[in-house]
Amino acid sequence: MIADRESKTRALNNVQAINEALDLALERDPKVVLFGEDVGRMGGVFRASDGLQPKYGEKRVFDTPLAESGIVGLGIGMAMAGLRPVAEIQFAGFLYPALDQILSHLGRMRHRTRGRFSVPMVIRAPYGGGVKTPEQHADSPEAILSQVAGVKVIIPSSPERAKGLLLSAIEDPDPVFFLEAIKLYRSVKAEVPEGYYTLPIGKTRVVRQGHAASLFCYGGMVEVCQKAAEVAAKEGVELEIVDLETLVPLDTEGVLESVKKTGRAVIVYEAMRTGGFGAEVAARIAEEALDHLQAPIVRVAGWDAPYPPFSAVENFYRPDARRVLEAVRKVLTY
Repeated sequence: MIADRESKTRALNNVQAINEALDLALERDPKVVLFGEDVGRMGGVFRASDGLQPKYGEKRVFDTPLAESGIVGLGIGMAMAGLRPVAEIQFAGFLYPALDQILSHLGRMRHRTRGRFSVPMVIRAPYGGGVKTPEQHADSPEAILSQVAGVKVIIPSSPERAKGLLLSAIEDPDPVFFLEAIKLYRSVKAEVPEGYYTLPIGKTRVVRQGHAASLFCYGGMVEVCQKAAEVAAKEGVELEIVDLETLVPLDTEGVLESVKKTGRAVIVYEAMRTGGFGAEVAARIAEEALDHLQAPIVRVAGWDAPYPPFSAVENFYRPDARRVLEAVRKVLTY
């Protein structure tokens, strides 16, 4: 069910939009349960679940031990038993202890049981930098997660998209990773429709129309690309911004459509450059749209090093508008 175009809207930030989506899902479906570290009484470290435990009780919104493997394993069992668990991992960089559950069980259950069981589970986690967090709080592990067969990976970039996509993820019959950019939690507001609505999973979104070059991005990097495009527009260069939004399944047709229009591709992501998800996007463009390219594909990404634990150097690691514009000049002058 897509949002009614006549629905009333009001300005919300990402945390408020996510909180509203969780509230609506819990109210609509008694099989939905929410759990994770501090999501209950505290309302989540970012307050995304604020007020939900008092409203729905401790059996449906509850705290867990500090054990990510246990959180994911619990969710898998609950989903197989007929519930629709929404598990929060406090930071995406804390997912690593749960990789055994994720790689060995989460995405394999439908195949392992020949369709007799599915795992309709959502794993939410804040990711990325921009707010000067300590070590392991700003990791971007989306490329690792995209390698898990049988799961979906969604990364919204705005409040209205976050609400609709989270509700779609909770409705989905298979496991979904839902990553939320920390930088955007409270720094961005947008008009969000009231009530329950869903948005399609697996579709790109053209944020800004242009013809000079295509900027492919997602999550926190959409804001960075918008800033770069505004600067370029003052110089008469119109850049197209394509928000990938769903990494798995990737809307390859949407990516290729933009490349065929502009002839140039710049891919922007904040994970480390080598093996990042941008490499997959570049490969698909090279495989299926090589004849339309007027310049080599360029990636703008984090460096091949751990995300800096020292806030003073964070701005040198995380891509910004300046680095995006340098890449744009490179493809335009090739």
